[in-house]
Amino acid sequence: MASRAEDLARIEELRKTLEYHSNLYYNQDEPEITDYEYDMMMQELRRLEAAYPEEVNAASPTQHVGGSAKREAGVLVRHNVPMLSLQDVFSKEDVDHFVEEMQEKLVDPEFVVEYKIDGLSMALRYENGKLVMAETRGDGIEFGEDVTANARVIDDVVEQLSDAPEYLEIRGEVYMKNADFDAVNEKQELLGKKTFANPRNCAAGTLRQLDSSILKERKLSLFIFNLQQVRGREFATHTEAYEYMKSQGISVIEDYKVCHTKEEVWDAICAIGENRGNLAYDIDGAVVKINRYSDREQLGNTAKVPRWAVAYKYPPEEKETKILDIELSVGRTGRINPTAVFEPIRLCGTTVSRATLHNQDFIDELGVGIGDTVLVYKSGEIIPKIKSVVKEKHPQGVSVFKIPDTCPVCGAKTAREENTADIRCTSATCPAQLERNIINFVSRDAMDIKGFGSAYIEVLAREGYIRNIADIYALHEKREELIANGYIGKEKNTDKLLAVIEDSKANDAAKLFTGFGIPNVGKAAAKSLLQHFGTIDAVMAASMEELMQVEDIGEVSARCIFEYLREAQNVEVIERLRSYGLNFATSLKAVEGGVFSGKTVVITGTLPSLGRKEAAELLEANGAKVTGSVSKKTDYLLAGEAAGSKLDKATSLGIPVLSEADVMRMISEGK
Repeated sequence: MASRAEDLARIEELRKTLEYHSNLYYNQDEPEITDYEYDMMMQELRRLEAAYPEEVNAASPTQHVGGSAKREAGVLVRHNVPMLSLQDVFSKEDVDHFVEEMQEKLVDPEFVVEYKIDGLSMALRYENGKLVMAETRGDGIEFGEDVTANARVIDDVVEQLSDAPEYLEIRGEVYMKNADFDAVNEKQELLGKKTFANPRNCAAGTLRQLDSSILKERKLSLFIFNLQQVRGREFATHTEAYEYMKSQGISVIEDYKVCHTKEEVWDAICAIGENRGNLAYDIDGAVVKINRYSDREQLGNTAKVPRWAVAYKYPPEEKETKILDIELSVGRTGRINPTAVFEPIRLCGTTVSRATLHNQDFIDELGVGIGDTVLVYKSGEIIPKIKSVVKEKHPQGVSVFKIPDTCPVCGAKTAREENTADIRCTSATCPAQLERNIINFVSRDAMDIKGFGSAYIEVLAREGYIRNIADIYALHEKREELIANGYIGKEKNTDKLLAVIEDSKANDAAKLFTGFGIPNVGKAAAKSLLQHFGTIDAVMAASMEELMQVEDIGEVSARCIFEYLREAQNVEVIERLRSYGLNFATSLKAVEGGVFSGKTVVITGTLPSLGRKEAAELLEANGAKVTGSVSKKTDYLLAGEAAGSKLDKATSLGIPVLSEADVMRMISEGK
């Protein structure tokens, strides 16, 4: 049995850990642990605090609502009604205790059991039927964020009620359907951007965007789960309010059940659990709430939760199965994706037979090979994941699986991306990543071929007009066909795009080199290489050692460059580009003596007068190297409005933060 001192030390440790993970979940939308792991730590803290009630204080995570209000999507707004969290329970005994307690305190209480949607909480305010405010949960007590402009583009948000009271405030959950989430991540991968960990993170980050068009594109959804406040109309029960909302076209939680006994409540919870794998969206539990509003008013709230509701969290379901095969696929970014194929098992209401193995590091950590028995569970009740290898069932002769050093699609060499666990195909002509390579090549940072959008790229690749980046410069030979088939539009549009392609041949060689899409070589590295060597030919002739002499080109980047420029398919494409008359020499000169010479600068937020590209060009013209992420190597952060997490990281690392005015002053004064 632990001593008092040990228990108190554990309490402090749990409080710090829970606050850290609460911030990641509510404020950063980037959780590092599962909901179940978080809930278990919270349970342990509650047990310890119950043993030492004199040690409980308002700062403990058990005593306040998680999250804080931020200013990313709009101004802060004061809540009319607190947006509290729910008390979590984890067993049938806990549920029975809640029901029995309610039956002791109330006369014949009714219970509503419904889905607990895994999303971001939002309240809507209506005045005389007109939507006037949408607010996030924020700190849950005092302030949230005004996201009205963003809420208006969510299809499920009703802007005008036909039969309206004087004032109505309702609360719901903004979420993302799994199919819509998959589509967003597919596009993120195609554009070479970071993918989202799960639908909740994506929904939360999207709702806080400054650009409402992003919300429209990503297709957020909304379910309403509570009446917060009403004036000018009376509702006796939660379900009566639901029926009114449905009559107004408002989407409320689906398939809710009214129950009277603890047996009925538990049966409803079990039914939701059995069906959760068949839903089009994620749920993270079932909510049991009192139906009559008069009963709710009698019970009241604590500082953190209402006394009239609990949230039941389903335990993670785990089952053993045998690995039959490990398949390799290549994503649109060239990433090699290993997937375990195993004997089918039933989890959370669905049959599963596949789970991602992520990368070689994950495979090595598990120690998994073909033929091993593994323990599989569903993350977020939806995505199958392998938890561990069952060591006692490990067959003799089975070794840990190794991803080969050649691409499973085109046979080209693969390379591990610097500072990541990702292994990628190095070939620019790999069919699996063609669209991504073309998008990178025509992008603003590379050849900047304006008007050459992803829709054109997709159809031209599908119809066989583009098989590699060099084929872009052969499109003029197919002009009549392109016009006849309308792949780029009519004659005017086709000629306009072909002219832009022709003009791009004069771009600096650094932009062309960026367009090659070599792993670990972005715009800044390409500029450094061309400033150092002068021509693409000189880079192609350079040894590994010579490449590593260039600033910021390490061993991994040098190897990627060296091997890429010696791959036969890549060399063939490069020679074709030369034959089309593209510029292989640079006019870039290394800036010496500039006020930012030798300094690494990161730009974040919205600047008062300069666009992001203009600011980067200004800094580079004065000797700076502009990068995209903050690290210990960053010398300055140029921050504008809504700077976000990069500002937080820079502050924590003690990196000087500059405003646009600071940069202008330093340049004008030369110091």
